[in-house]
Amino acid sequence: MPSWRDIERFCKRDGWEQYKKKGHHIFFRKVMDDGTVKRTKVSRGTGEVKGHLWEEIRKNQLQVTIEYFNSKL
Repeated sequence: MPSWRDIERFCKRDGWEQYKKKGHHIFFRKVMDDGTVKRTKVSRGTGEVKGHLWEEIRKNQLQVTIEYFNSKL
């Protein structure tokens, strides 16, 4: 499972814009070619993102395959 830092690194390398910091979270967004906007919130913690939470973030917020995610780390 990836860490929160891995998700932050992915967002930066994949062209996501950091648009806000609030408390222990960093907020990213990415405008797609068709105009849709993807958003995610990343904890500033260093721990691993556990099972189902990681899958929810990957599928619903990042909307990428595991292979694509790993290629950006």
